[in-house]
Amino acid sequence: MSYVFLAGAVICEVAGTMLLPITQNFTKPAPTVALSILYICSFYLLTFSIKTIPIAIVYSTWAGLGVFSISILGYLIYDHALTWQAIFGLCLIVIGVVIVNTFTSQTIN
Repeated sequence: MSYVFLAGAVICEVAGTMLLPITQNFTKPAPTVALSILYICSFYLLTFSIKTIPIAIVYSTWAGLGVFSISILGYLIYDHALTWQAIFGLCLIVIGVVIVNTFTSQTIN
């Protein structure tokens, strides 16, 4: 269930971040309020994830998937350019998130 909360946190964070250009430097009240609510929801959901998943894993997964998702959505929605180097880096982020989550139960003492 913790990973469901983590997924919800990623979705809220990505949705909030995608609203940043629409807020026009926080001059548009409706998108600014929506962005604020989504960020608060994201952090709220993160608190449930860290009950059973180590915070380092939660944060790296949240940040990595957030960066990946925002880059892809920025390309699709805002027509931002993605170079092959950026795409390669995004693939490395996904690989890193998968590796980190695959080996979370193994610790080094």
